[in-house]
Amino acid sequence: MKVLSIDFENCFGIGKLQHEFDFSSSNSYLIYAPNGTMKTSFAKTLDLIAKNDKKNQPKDRVHTKKSKFEILADGEEINHNTILVVNAEDNSFDATQKITSFIARKELKEEYDFIYSELNTAKTELLKKLKAISQSSDCEGEYIGTFNDDDDNNNFFEVLSNHVHDLLDDAPKISFKYNSVFDSKGTVKNFLIKNEELLDSYIKNYNEILSNSKLFKLTGSNNFGTYQASEMLKSIEDNSYFEAGHKFVLEDGTEINDSAELKKLFEEEVEKILADEKLKASFEKVDKAIGANTDLRAFKKVIEKDNSLLVNLKDYNGFKQKVWTSFLSEIKSEAESLTILYNKQKQKLESIINEANKELSLWSDIIQKFNNRFYVPFEIRIGNHHNVILKQEAANLEFIYKDRDEEPSKQTKENLLKILSKGEQRAYFILQFLFEIESRRISDEITLLIFDDIADSFDYKNKYAIIEYIRDLHFSEKFKSIILTHNFDFYRTLSSRLALYKYTYMATRNYDRSINLEKGLYMNDLFKEYLKNHKEPKVFISLIAFVRNLIEYTDSSKSEDCLTLTSCLHQKEDSETINLHKVFAIFKNRIKKLDDIEIAFNGDEKILDFIFSTADSIENEDGINEILLENKIVLAVACRLKTEQYLIKSLPESDLTKIKAHQTRELSSQYKVKYPESKNLKIIDKVNLMTPENIHINAFMYEPLIDMSVYHLIDLYKDIKELN
Repeated sequence: MKVLSIDFENCFGIGKLQHEFDFSSSNSYLIYAPNGTMKTSFAKTLDLIAKNDKKNQPKDRVHTKKSKFEILADGEEINHNTILVVNAEDNSFDATQKITSFIARKELKEEYDFIYSELNTAKTELLKKLKAISQSSDCEGEYIGTFNDDDDNNNFFEVLSNHVHDLLDDAPKISFKYNSVFDSKGTVKNFLIKNEELLDSYIKNYNEILSNSKLFKLTGSNNFGTYQASEMLKSIEDNSYFEAGHKFVLEDGTEINDSAELKKLFEEEVEKILADEKLKASFEKVDKAIGANTDLRAFKKVIEKDNSLLVNLKDYNGFKQKVWTSFLSEIKSEAESLTILYNKQKQKLESIINEANKELSLWSDIIQKFNNRFYVPFEIRIGNHHNVILKQEAANLEFIYKDRDEEPSKQTKENLLKILSKGEQRAYFILQFLFEIESRRISDEITLLIFDDIADSFDYKNKYAIIEYIRDLHFSEKFKSIILTHNFDFYRTLSSRLALYKYTYMATRNYDRSINLEKGLYMNDLFKEYLKNHKEPKVFISLIAFVRNLIEYTDSSKSEDCLTLTSCLHQKEDSETINLHKVFAIFKNRIKKLDDIEIAFNGDEKILDFIFSTADSIENEDGINEILLENKIVLAVACRLKTEQYLIKSLPESDLTKIKAHQTRELSSQYKVKYPESKNLKIIDKVNLMTPENIHINAFMYEPLIDMSVYHLIDLYKDIKELN
């Protein structure tokens, strides 16, 4: 990307823009664009090109003119994927998922992905079978949650490896759907907790019956109840067990020699349970309570089919683990095979992770860079450091809010953004782009970065932080940057820090909305340049207000020199008599550098005539430079003087000696009272609005001049000359 060619027509506010950026000379270009010139339109056009959405393309939203948005990199159409527009106002941008793409060197990541792909394929097959058995809506999540304690963060493979030794060859099968009992909302669990007394009463009665039964028994932590007995009956119902010479001997010595005899005993014992009035009454209470909740319909059907499940549900979490053990026992061999594969590959995965951790993790560098450079009341961390690569999880950012002497408090992203100031929020959004930018640093292609007023609303500390980051990118061959701003301080600072003096532009906009990128100006001390060029009429006039300010600071606003220069900027009684000799004598008296210099003009010429003739020449200038401050200062001074002349003429009764300050505004107020219906009031108001900051210029404030279009001042000057 040595040469970038831009050719835009009718793209939002841009009527026409053609320009070439020579990145073989500099990796970065800086554009100062006054508000309303082209900055937002330019950035938005590039952003839509980057997104490559055929349904949403750059266009003129006001007119139906055909749009053109051509960008060539070295003569070829640019790859839209190589463009990134960085806008700190874009709170929808989220690049944290990019972290996994640069967690380690490319070859390590490829080896990791290959291993994990094999494991995932085997896991998918196992989960497919497990879902068919359990009918769970979320097999993996439910299974992991069942066996992970609150402090655990094991993945599916780890949980299975720890659990596989508990699987049985002949585990009793579960006859109900998993979510009918273990629903995701916890409705069943909440019901059991709320109705604990009813449940305890049923269990007590049930256990009393079992303790007196010939077949069913209490066996400590487990019961041999109706469910267990019925499962046993299914396994021997073809009588082959007894035909092989085996027999059952009950606890009281009774011998069972065939399945029919056992079935008869089972039915008799079940009948006793079902006939027990006490147990029946306690179950009816439970059943009635279940029936009162419509969300428990599925659970009600399960319990009515097998009352004894209530006994198991006393230990809800323990029974849940037993259920999963039963489910997985049905596919025990597949579970064991996956565990063997995982344990075999786990060693390789850990080796890859260890190797990756030997390198400087890029995400860690970004977080540290952000925390160290930006002054915000929060610290960023990545909470799932090891899991990002081990489990292929997206990075989980943690925000630790710090407020003076208060204890640091972890906050969600949503809550944090409610707490932060506008500038602090922008700093957070910048972090998102840091991830995106750094992920592109390791790509094979060069990225074109468009910074859209990246430092706007920042305090000075954070403004300098982003400048330093842009400086880092400037010296990287992976990035080419176009930095757009309407913040004049940012413009001057960045041009200095990056030494972009030759690669800085100021955008101007013509009446036809065509945009020109002119050579950047005013990166250094303006007034040194003015003193050097004082022989130019525009500069000579521009120095009047500056020298008057110097006199105010070093002497007095009531000194003779100061009052004389004030009469050059306001229509006073002596204004018509002041000539250039007198003005230049004051310059020389106050600025030693001018001591031995002769005046470059006809010293006898009156200063007001000199000002008006210079303003007239600017008005008639072909191809006027819209950026030059001296053009705007001269026009502003001329506008105000012409206006005051008109106002004084219209107000012969007004006494100028009684106006101590803000003469133009005071005269305007008097005029409004006397001529409330005057058609000229609108023009006079414009003078009060547009000229003050453009005249009282000093070393600390001339950005308003740069932002104002010279064409507006020319139009105003023309209107004022027509006042009558």
